[in-house]
Amino acid sequence: MLEKFYRPKEVEEKIYSRWEASGAFACGRQAGGDPYTIVIPPPNVTGSLHLGHALNNTLQDILVRSQRMRGRDVLWQPGMDHAGIATQMVVERQLAEEGIALDRGRPPADADTRLIGRDDFVARVWKWKERSGGSIVNQLRRLGASCDWSRERFTMDEGLSAAVRKVFVELYRKGLIYKDKRLINWDPKLHTAISDLEVEQRELTGKLWYFRYPIEGMEGQSITVATTRPETMLGDTGVAVHPADARYRDLIGKHCRLPIANRLIPIVADEYADPEKGSGAVKITPGHDFNDFEVGRRHGLDTINLFDEDANLNENAPPAYRGIDRVKARDLVVAEMERLEF
Repeated sequence: MLEKFYRPKEVEEKIYSRWEASGAFACGRQAGGDPYTIVIPPPNVTGSLHLGHALNNTLQDILVRSQRMRGRDVLWQPGMDHAGIATQMVVERQLAEEGIALDRGRPPADADTRLIGRDDFVARVWKWKERSGGSIVNQLRRLGASCDWSRERFTMDEGLSAAVRKVFVELYRKGLIYKDKRLINWDPKLHTAISDLEVEQRELTGKLWYFRYPIEGMEGQSITVATTRPETMLGDTGVAVHPADARYRDLIGKHCRLPIANRLIPIVADEYADPEKGSGAVKITPGHDFNDFEVGRRHGLDTINLFDEDANLNENAPPAYRGIDRVKARDLVVAEMERLEF
């Protein structure tokens, strides 16, 4: 008699086990068939799959199953991604719940916190990877994903790392990629670069400060710039105005003196400057703003990095500001500018 309700747990696991035992998903079953391959976008080992993964993998499964039915030699390559920083943060949060922190060479904020060394921490990360990765594989199997599980890989497998290095070397030798200096997102806590995708964008209520930079050779004349990050003015290497802004037309090509740092910086014409915003003149700090970096490249401006890996001002700042945290440096710069009354 036909059951009134479909009970997936009683049916699907049994059928999937039969499929897998028969080798139905294995690459090479269709001898002589045209190859058809999909490399699964590897899910991060940071937790469990979500609805987006279910949709994405269902679409892939439809494709590979339909191609098998057409007699093609199909490989749906499964794997998981180490997710670097995201995984590290997950493990650090777990440790924090146990009163443990990663030893970064400085005292913990809480005196009761125990420290864990790098080797032990890495061992905890691998332990988490095994647990999370196993959960993800089970979820994919429950979805009925017809991957060739005999070929499962992890993005930190030695073979994959060697392949990545090989490809990068080949691309470099062919002139298709090059090495250059660019701005990055830096995490002063984890001491590592992070991708744009890993940056959490937040809207904050900020403040706009207006500073006057004296024009060199024009006694009593200055150009006013606006900034939300006063501490970065110590790394300014130019001031930009819009080429069509009549207010500054006569200043283009001249230099102004950067207060506190006491350096001469050029005034350049660039459409990045918006005459309708602030004073219409923009301080250019190529070392600490992505837009400024591009302006600096266009005009050959120097790029000065002001911060060390802990986000304290480094040796490129004036002596009185070196080693100071960026937030404290902001207050000191504002106070000094007010004192100078530029």
